[in-house]
Formats: sequence, structure tokens, C-alpha cells
Amino acid sequence: MIRFAMMRHGHTAWNRAGQIQGRTDIPLDDQARQDLRGFGLPPGWQDVDLYSSPLDRAFETASIVSGRSPVIVPELIEMDWGKWEGLKGVDLKSDPNSGFRDIENWGWSYCPPDGESPADVWARLEPWLQSLRNDCISVCHIGTMRIVLAKAYGWDFLGPAPFRIKRNRLFVVELDNGEMRVADPDIVRLRTLDT
Repeated sequence: MIRFAMMRHGHTAWNRAGQIQGRTDIPLDDQARQDLRGFGLPPGWQDVDLYSSPLDRAFETASIVSGRSPVIVPELIEMDWGKWEGLKGVDLKSDPNSGFRDIENWGWSYCPPDGESPADVWARLEPWLQSLRNDCISVCHIGTMRIVLAKAYGWDFLGPAPFRIKRNRLFVVELDNGEMRVADPDIVRLRTLDT
């Protein structure tokens, strides 16, 4: 059995403005860097394998909280939001012709224009996840985390999500002989460093 922990990257200017980032490589903002310096990996997680998305915001978050460079894994990149990248979800939602839907109404096949569906993301993530042989942490994105957690919880992107992704926490699933399930505990807080 392997423990696979996921952590969301720190804030960016686009996060704070409510813009959809997707694969656009927006860096952490200065406040995020300062905030992240106050955290470290929790006991039992400091020496596990460390991976990150290829996007700078994830790589830098991993480096700050761990004190070491992660291995970049292309499969961990954020969901591609296609033509909606850089736009605000609230604006898309207010336009009845945009096709934008809340996550509770996606299903696995929902796809932004020229983007990726949750099923597409899972198709690129699953082979990499099944190749893991050691406990690890991946610093990535809310989209990739949602897909993994949806599979672990058995949620089909219809109705309320059985989880809520927050920052500065590890969300943990267990991988065992091709099966995936929510770990116990499923959420582990980062260690607060003395200042």
C-alpha cells in the first residue's frame, strides 16, 4: 500500500482575481511566498518522494515547504481550460451562452472549449499513479486534485463534492494493487514553523 498525498500550490495574482489559470504559467505572488515560508512538511512526510507539476507555482510551492527541489511530473499539470483560461468564472457563469457549469453539474465528460474533461485528465494521471512504488507528495493544482479525489471517493462530478480542497494541507489517498481509496486520515495539516 502506498500513500499518495496531494497539496495545492500557493496563491497567485490570478487566484486572487478569480481568473481561471489552467495551464497558464502564472507565478506565486509575494504574499504567497511569505505565507508558505511559515510552513513545513508534517512529521512522517519530510523524507517521502516529492513531485510537482511542471508549472512554476507548484514547483516553487514544493521547494519552499520542503526545502528541496521536487521531481517534475508532466502528468500533474493542471486541467486545460482552453479558451476559458484567463477569464473569470463568475463572468462565464453570468453568460447563458458560455456553456460554463458549476462542478456539481460536470459529469466526467464536461469539457471547456478546446480544453480537457475530467476523463481526459484521469486518462493521463492514472498510468503515472499506478507506476508509483513509494509514499509521496505531489504539489499540483485544484483540478488534478479534484480528479484524483473524485476517483477515491467514488464521486461522479454530479451533486455536491464529498471533499473541499484547501491550501496548506495534504490530501491523502491510498494506492493498493490498482485500487485507490481515501486514506485515514485523509487530510494532514502542514507543520507551522516557529518564527
